[in-house]
Amino acid sequence: MTTNQTKATHPHPITELCDEGGLLYANALRTGRIARADVESAPCLMEFALLHPDPDDANWLRPVPPSVALAQRLNPIEREISERRRTSIELADVFEPFMALSAQAAAPTHSITVLEGLDRINAALDLATAQCRHEMLTVQPSARHPERRVIEGLERDKTLIERGVRIRTLYQHTARYSPERLAYVDRFASGRAEYRTIDELVERLIICDETVAFIPIRDDRQVALELRHPGLVGYLVKVFEFMWGRAVPLSAGAPYETAPDGITDIQHSIAKLLVEGHVDEAIARRLGMNVRTCRAHIAKLATALGSGSRAQLGYLIAQSGILERDH
Repeated sequence: MTTNQTKATHPHPITELCDEGGLLYANALRTGRIARADVESAPCLMEFALLHPDPDDANWLRPVPPSVALAQRLNPIEREISERRRTSIELADVFEPFMALSAQAAAPTHSITVLEGLDRINAALDLATAQCRHEMLTVQPSARHPERRVIEGLERDKTLIERGVRIRTLYQHTARYSPERLAYVDRFASGRAEYRTIDELVERLIICDETVAFIPIRDDRQVALELRHPGLVGYLVKVFEFMWGRAVPLSAGAPYETAPDGITDIQHSIAKLLVEGHVDEAIARRLGMNVRTCRAHIAKLATALGSGSRAQLGYLIAQSGILERDH
């Protein structure tokens, strides 16, 4: 396969790196260099500027330190954020005189609003964010986001924190192994922003000042509900607090430690879902990981319990008592 043919199969957004590219970059960091011929199958490494020519030998490449590469990727994002913030301030000044009138008119009849299309959903989120003054609660199931979403998130959180708004965000445990997510969190981990992780999250949720909440109602997230009914919003706040109290602070280190019974926390979560009858794809989706990683954990679980088949594994899980463990 030629290099040009390979490039056609690597259409990476700014926040993605293919598995092969990640392995090659990690190997280059460990050894200090890598042969140019070895990276032809992953042109994204050069496109991301993660490698540069070895000055001593043109047939070899040297890795760019991750901290330097990350800074190079974030600089243009920061510039775009600044430009968008200026625009948002100007727009907020234009519409500020009408905000109170709009809120009074909508209150009696618009406690639940159906938002169709990403443009309308994002417009409603932008308005709620602009009006948020005290606290924003968010539940973000682990997933790779396109470049535009990353920029929007950076812009939103930076503006809120500068305004004195507290942010509490829940991710799944798998977010701890995402360099993009960790880099994002490092920029805002302060007294006004807290991040925790939990093994399983069902769906996305955003709540502003305990007065308005947003939830998707379709898998493709093209339709969402804007909720302003005090009872519904209050209920969702309690759901968030329930999960928050059982989540692990992101600064506390990886939660996938092995317990005395030889089963890690993530394998415990997988075992619970297996016994409930979920297939591999559904388990991976609910725990925020890819199917290959999920199956690797299932294989380790089977080895730990001495299972020779999938059917036997379910029986051994039920008999082992691991689901009775205080989790």
